[in-house]
Amino acid sequence: MENGNARDHKSCTSFRMPDIIRKKRDGHELTTDEIHWFIDGVVNKHGACEDAQLGALLMAIYQNGMTPHETEILTSAMTKSGDILDWPDSWRGKLVDKHSTGGVGDKISLVLAPALAACGMKVPMISGRGLGHTGGTLDKLESILGYNVLFKHQEIIQILEKVGCCIVGQSSNLVPADKKLYATRDVTSTVESLPLIAASIISKKAAESVDALVLDVKFGKAAFMKTECEGRKLAKALVNASEGQGVKTIALLTDMESPVGNTIGNALEVAEALQCLQGSGPDDLMELVCQLGGHLLTLTHNALSEDDGVNDIHNSLCDGTALKCFEKMLVTQGVAADLAEKLCAKEMQDIDDVWKQLKRAKHSTDIKIPRDGFIESIDAYELAVVSQKLGAGRAKATDNIDHAVGIRLFVGQGSKVKEGETWIRVYHNEAALPIETVETIQKAVTVVDTEVLKSSRIIDVIKPDHAD
Repeated sequence: MENGNARDHKSCTSFRMPDIIRKKRDGHELTTDEIHWFIDGVVNKHGACEDAQLGALLMAIYQNGMTPHETEILTSAMTKSGDILDWPDSWRGKLVDKHSTGGVGDKISLVLAPALAACGMKVPMISGRGLGHTGGTLDKLESILGYNVLFKHQEIIQILEKVGCCIVGQSSNLVPADKKLYATRDVTSTVESLPLIAASIISKKAAESVDALVLDVKFGKAAFMKTECEGRKLAKALVNASEGQGVKTIALLTDMESPVGNTIGNALEVAEALQCLQGSGPDDLMELVCQLGGHLLTLTHNALSEDDGVNDIHNSLCDGTALKCFEKMLVTQGVAADLAEKLCAKEMQDIDDVWKQLKRAKHSTDIKIPRDGFIESIDAYELAVVSQKLGAGRAKATDNIDHAVGIRLFVGQGSKVKEGETWIRVYHNEAALPIETVETIQKAVTVVDTEVLKSSRIIDVIKPDHAD
């Protein structure tokens, strides 16, 4: 593991933060040395970058943006602000990862990592915890008793050697600049800046030293980006920033109006991920996993075409090899072998069967469809609000997660329904659901008289500018 600290970049060069702030405030482009110098000041506290000055610079960036070149340099400086992971030379061409901009019911990583491993890839997936309606990937996996997310780099290499994939937490010295910048962005209302978002996300992936990256950039009511135009801009910024770090990258632009799959909540999403790993997951989840994985296999020339790559991922889900990789990953990351075996038993394809082995809420409430017709839409944002109120997510970073609560859908877009049928089941630990919660849930479903065609979540594939 190398230390790529930004101070190595012309450390003798000295600037003044007021000059850099003024330059960006007036809409001018910062130089490579200026960017490296202020990131060095953020991380190493060389005394020339006070908190107020960092906030002022971030606001200037928010207001005036950054050129693609500036974004590339900022990403590089942040990447080099801490440790850079290194891997055996024999793995080159097979190191891959995926990043999602977040969504409701997004359990894709739990399925994709072992599916890629089953196809011969090495997947050092460094994930985070959730802040919002449900937990992040790590929170979901921690609903499995014994699952450990903290490993040293050498231990990660051993897991990848044995299994092919791991899903672990970020070490304290991986991109330390991002921790400081993000905390400052959060309190200065500059989170939405595209170049700052791109540098934050891509610097962490570049520090993993992967060969290829696939991005799932979501837009819609329940996404960070609300419109397709906004999502497309973010996808372009991310792809170009990543390519600038030497990582082959594409992004799928995906719809986030309705939940991904049929479950929302931590243990519930693990159960549905296992259903997908048995080849019988919801259509939209299976499509996203296969398309994201297929593009990675193609980017790294481990599949001759995107169709071949998609088929390889799909086959790994249907023939049990991805499920076996997931079971091995659980055991190597601390889960008792007998529990891992029960969770991954091929005959346990129903969510309820799998969920019995995980944390489960004390109560459940079925909510009925209000009228005959067809499901036109299910509002993911409204259900996200309910999920967080149940305790499945966090309002602030220090909040505890309730892994056992959640929501299960029995219908999706296009489903034909009859009045009085159960369309959603809520799992909760309080004795009864508040009336306002039930009302919020009922607002989330739209039923119409005419048949509705089910549409793909994947709107477009975004490639780097040089590939257009």
